[in-house]
Amino acid sequence: MKVLPALAALVLLTTTSLSACSAIGEGDDSPSPEADGTITDVVLVAHDSFSLPKKLVQQWEADTGYHLVVRASGDAGELTTKLVLTQDSPTGDVAFGIDNAFAGRALAEDVFAPYAVSLPAGAEDYTLPGDGARMLAPIDTGDVCVNVDTTWFAEHDLAPPKTLDDLTDPAYRDLFVTAGAPTSSPGFAFLLATIAAKGDGWQDYWSDLMANGAKLTKGWEDAYYVDFTAGGGADATRPIVLSYDSSPAFTIDKTTGTSTTAALLETCTRQVEYAGVLDGARNEPGAEAVLEFLLSPEVQAALPRSMYVFPVRDGIDLPPDWAKFAVQPTSTLDVAPEDIEANRDTWLTEWSDITSR
Repeated sequence: MKVLPALAALVLLTTTSLSACSAIGEGDDSPSPEADGTITDVVLVAHDSFSLPKKLVQQWEADTGYHLVVRASGDAGELTTKLVLTQDSPTGDVAFGIDNAFAGRALAEDVFAPYAVSLPAGAEDYTLPGDGARMLAPIDTGDVCVNVDTTWFAEHDLAPPKTLDDLTDPAYRDLFVTAGAPTSSPGFAFLLATIAAKGDGWQDYWSDLMANGAKLTKGWEDAYYVDFTAGGGADATRPIVLSYDSSPAFTIDKTTGTSTTAALLETCTRQVEYAGVLDGARNEPGAEAVLEFLLSPEVQAALPRSMYVFPVRDGIDLPPDWAKFAVQPTSTLDVAPEDIEANRDTWLTEWSDITSR
């Protein structure tokens, strides 16, 4: 997950680093019982972007007597698939990183057991509907949004777009780049945003978007670092990109002290990441302890700098640049988890048909 420090916040759910495993615990470790039979290892199965300060984890281990072992398992989609495939014989005790776009699949396959941890103030705002609220605890949140290079638009004397509809305006032909829906978590989130906004007309919207020269990439990194004009690519030509609401906090001009990019807050869809106790966990008490740890004030305060996401717990102070430039939308374009699960394959097939024409 670690990339150029100035842009590190943008890699949520899109990169593949195993740094969390090496910093916290080797992914190949197996639970080791004490002489009295107590299991001290607790295995956390997480997406590749999981990362927390080493000292914070070490203090938790000293306080609880547990040893945290992290097994990185791809992005949110890959993580969900692996958890479903190993449901009868889970590879860990607790999982982190399933988001609201994939939660329905994991719940339908009975991957998780009910947890007993009490949620802190604020976290209740992000719980899943129905039984999902008892199975998956919200840990962090963020929004996938279209971003613009404000410097590029100022230099070209062109007003930047504001809405999804603006992206189909000929004034912005060949200026937008986004990661594809089948190969990228934020790309799939953007598809969901257009479905939420357009309903039964989302296919027509995508036809118009492609006709206006939208470019698709396999993942977020290619879109941002190669094609986006504010991403550092030597041959970048596109000043509109799909990214996150936190992205502008990491494109600060050192001379002016202002951000050179902006998130279009009318285009955003919410992502919430959850953690839960795996059904059949060998170390269920340890799994519960990890949930408490992830929801603690200390971890919640570390999330913006460690995993570049917003905490769900009330009363957590954000880093100064986040408080100023990582502006969150007042409303988002969201699809219910049960609707995502019921229609995912159909939507992706239709999207692929439209974008391949």
